[in-house]
Amino acid sequence: MSKPSSPCAVIADARKRFEAAGLVDAAADARLLVCHFAELTTTQLVTDGDADLPSDILQAIERAVQQRLDREPVFRIIGRRAFYGLTLALSAETLEPRPDTEILVDAVLPHLQALEQKNGPVSILDLGTGTGAIALALLEQTKQTRAVGVDVSADALQTALSNASENGLSDRFETRLGSWFAAVQGKYHLIVSNPPYIPSSVMETLEPEVLKHDPPKALDGGADGLDAYRAIAKDAGQHLADGGLIGLEIGYDQQQTVTQIFEEKGFSLVEARCDLGGRDRVLLFVAGT
Repeated sequence: MSKPSSPCAVIADARKRFEAAGLVDAAADARLLVCHFAELTTTQLVTDGDADLPSDILQAIERAVQQRLDREPVFRIIGRRAFYGLTLALSAETLEPRPDTEILVDAVLPHLQALEQKNGPVSILDLGTGTGAIALALLEQTKQTRAVGVDVSADALQTALSNASENGLSDRFETRLGSWFAAVQGKYHLIVSNPPYIPSSVMETLEPEVLKHDPPKALDGGADGLDAYRAIAKDAGQHLADGGLIGLEIGYDQQQTVTQIFEEKGFSLVEARCDLGGRDRVLLFVAGT
């Protein structure tokens, strides 16, 4: 039997192999990989789905299928991922942006827009910026806002800068290399972060797609998963402008403990949001009680 050579046939073959391996999103993964390497849009897949693909493209798809069978995430294989309407490149030193983090953008955006309307130019500090996802998504939705992305990885910052350039936002985005506030000066109207919040003891239980391909320092939050929140709460007051807001992504069971950490440093919880699964995911704080 000859090997499948048309996009539709290759997708069907990849889907069966992914299903046999127990991959959850087998059909979507197969379609994404084939369309990416064959450079086909959804419409072209319908109109040209039965045409034979060149051998070099078939070979590239086969390599990608093997990578996915080895539990490398689809968007790592592709090298980029969509986030809040932007296309962001990934690197080994960046966390792959996920839909849960879009909830943080949704939560802080109305506040940011109100601040911009009231004050004019507004400043954002994105701690642990990674790909720049949060900051860049907020910049895309505003006109005068500027953002600083902070990360301990120079590689991550280079990726964030590249993403800013690719999305036409480089004139309003800059970076700082350092841990949390160590390289930060001045005050910001909005401080946002999706920090590492997984307890160290839980790390080994993560799916291979996460454990083997997301940078551990972007995941491991220390013994109780709360180290980053303590560090942020400790110094945030020195860098939050009057009337400013702090927006944080959290683990599903951390609302009470993270709220307590910030309340002990003089902040008040003003909003909490759940993810699409109904789990606690985002907290917003202001200074004062």
